Amino acid sequence: MRLDLKDIIHTPGAEKTFQTGLDLSGLDFCGQAPIVHPVTVEGRVVNRAGALTLTGTMNSVLELTCDRCGVPFSREKTVPLDFLLAETLEDEENDEIVLLEDGGLELDQLATETFVLAMDTKNLCSDDCKGLCPKCGANRNLGPCRCRPEVDPRLAALSQLLDRDAE
Repeated sequence: MRLDLKDIIHTPGAEKTFQTGLDLSGLDFCGQAPIVHPVTVEGRVVNRAGALTLTGTMNSVLELTCDRCGVPFSREKTVPLDFLLAETLEDEENDEIVLLEDGGLELDQLATETFVLAMDTKNLCSDDCKGLCPKCGANRNLGPCRCRPEVDPRLAALSQLLDRDAE
């Protein structure tokens, strides 16, 4: 979606709202496509004393697989939009300002880049996910596995004493 801002560039106090949807289902993240639902993008561009600010939010529901236990789960993802827009740059090294092209902005490209960069590198079904047992592969979130805990070889003699006491 091209956002035409020619009518508010030189009008302080003017604003333009926008709302669109993005289909990012084709994006691959390490062999998975977690963005199966459309991403809704909404916000506004406001001319504040000659400076254009773009603010808004992007929302979607992600279909993920837990990196610890392997269980599929869904999670809502909300990403804020907050950019300063300009027609020209006086300082070439300023990465925080988005340049307009012919008085407009390719909103889809900006939103896609922002959403992808906000994706988590590790996805957990819950903050306290216990993961899988490295020996038997049982999901520790469903209960303890039947594997005996490994005994540190330095404490093996004490473990034998505890086993005798238990008998």
